[in-house]
Amino acid sequence: MIMLIGEFAQRAGLSQDTVRFYVRKGLLRPQTGSRGGRNPYQEFTERDLQTARIVRFGQSLGMSLKELTAINDEMVQDGLSDERAVMLMQEQIDRLAGKASEINTLMQYLRAKCQWIQSGKEEPEPSFLCIANDEE
Repeated sequence: MIMLIGEFAQRAGLSQDTVRFYVRKGLLRPQTGSRGGRNPYQEFTERDLQTARIVRFGQSLGMSLKELTAINDEMVQDGLSDERAVMLMQEQIDRLAGKASEINTLMQYLRAKCQWIQSGKEEPEPSFLCIANDEE
């Protein structure tokens, strides 16, 4: 299915400005269609939609656009070897494990703080630093 920028942006959950930015950065590589006369329209495909969603997901995991662009360029130019794909996935697994640990620490603190408030604040107030240091 071929989409023009408006429909593509809507389906990708992005603004048209963000789509144009991704195109300028080389993250999206739409085809130039026959519509539009001297200024041909960019035509996006389902594959572009998948790429946009991967980029947004990567960003939500803390990857920079620079990292995502480098990986995208590598995929387009040479494809990814199985070894390289596993390496990239392992890096993301490690990154997620770190985030999970940080989230766990914050949850422990919030639970302790809730319990402290519910118990009438009779004990010393929980310290985030103490909980975070216990994790290390």
